[in-house]
Amino acid sequence: MTENEPAVAPAGAEPLAGAMPSPGTATRTATDDVKDAPASGIDPTTEGSSATAGSPPTPPTGHPDGSVTAGGARSSEAAYGGARTSPAADGGATTVPRTIREAAAWSWRILLVGAALAAIVWLLASLRVIVVPVAVALLLAVMLTPVRRFLQHTLRVPRGLASGLSLLGLILAAAALVTFAGQQVATGFADLSEEAIAGFEELTRFLDGRFGLDLIDYQSQLVTELEAQRDAIIAGALGAAVTAGNLLIGALIALFCTFFFLHDPRGIWSWVVGLLPVAARERVHQAGRRGIVTLSAYTRTQILVAGVDAVGIGLGSAFFVPSLAVPIGVLVFVGSFIPMVGAIVTGAIATVVVLVAQGWVAAIIMLGIVILVQQIESHVLQPFLMGQAVSLHPVAVILAVAAGSFVAGIAGALFAVPLLALVNTVVLYLTGHDKFPELGNDDKLPIRWLAPDAPPLRIPLRRATDPAAGS
Repeated sequence: MTENEPAVAPAGAEPLAGAMPSPGTATRTATDDVKDAPASGIDPTTEGSSATAGSPPTPPTGHPDGSVTAGGARSSEAAYGGARTSPAADGGATTVPRTIREAAAWSWRILLVGAALAAIVWLLASLRVIVVPVAVALLLAVMLTPVRRFLQHTLRVPRGLASGLSLLGLILAAAALVTFAGQQVATGFADLSEEAIAGFEELTRFLDGRFGLDLIDYQSQLVTELEAQRDAIIAGALGAAVTAGNLLIGALIALFCTFFFLHDPRGIWSWVVGLLPVAARERVHQAGRRGIVTLSAYTRTQILVAGVDAVGIGLGSAFFVPSLAVPIGVLVFVGSFIPMVGAIVTGAIATVVVLVAQGWVAAIIMLGIVILVQQIESHVLQPFLMGQAVSLHPVAVILAVAAGSFVAGIAGALFAVPLLALVNTVVLYLTGHDKFPELGNDDKLPIRWLAPDAPPLRIPLRRATDPAAGS
């Protein structure tokens, strides 16, 4: 045996002291140990095991993260939060905490949703000349649907004629109310203007005598400033003319859409739903049915609330300015369609009118009447009627009106609450909470557009002749 030749111990011989076992010998030894291991499930070859010959095996130790090692030693993977590499392998850098990872994931998703909503708002604002009339037409159609059903089912009027008569009745009623209110305004403001001029002159004399203010100089400065801003005033008048033209176009679009929303709402809705994927059509249809019920309840309730405000404030103003009671009532009725805010603003206008006409005492009494009507609306009508109709907290209503007015002005304030109520009902249904379970899901929508009174469409198809058959 040479000095470079490895020594091989005979089988069954004890290893020499200080001799290093060969790889093959170590492998065979570990294999034999595994075979001879007791049935307790302990692996003698586990790294970190402290079991020696003749000593009892150390039971496995469990850790909070679920890792189990023999002898109480945790594996590097369990000890470092599930990382597959030890801190020494990645230079000692710790992993990102789970809360930070989840916050980052939610952040980019929220930013993406916010960008999509901003794009939708920008598009709607750009098309407001079309969007606002369509929204008005939808509310008018919801309001006039009971009238159309009465004419169609009770009086046996054809559907198209019933829709036209309903719309025509609304136009005539609005025109009569505006005409009557205009006559009252023309009559009342003739006397009111004289009282206002007299009150302004009295205020001028009071300020001159008490504080020594010469308002004539301020009046001359005001006239000079108006002359300097003549071009801007003319430009503003032209802008008002353009706005009036847009209002006329919007009114025509609203009337046109209202008629067809009354005449064929189901056909239009089926066409809209038919644009969606097949898997989503049924759920969207059922959610839309519940949304329309919410809009109907909101419209009826808001008309009732606006009527109570108009009657209360109008009767209060009749004691002080009888000739302007009807115009003030009409103004309050229209303004009350902006929940909680419109009636306050119009009530303040009524108080100012009474102040000009009758003085401070009458104005304070009128202010008390306005506050009383507002308390009845806020504590009786809004919680019981509007709360049942749209299921929205008053705080949500106030925030919706504020956000709508900030984004889209008067139109935004007008449509903020019904839009929020519609979205609330639809989202609740899509997430498993049905506000109107009595509606059921039996109503199925055929996804095709066809006028209700149109005859069946028959298209003759000519078969192509086969040249081989004719030869």
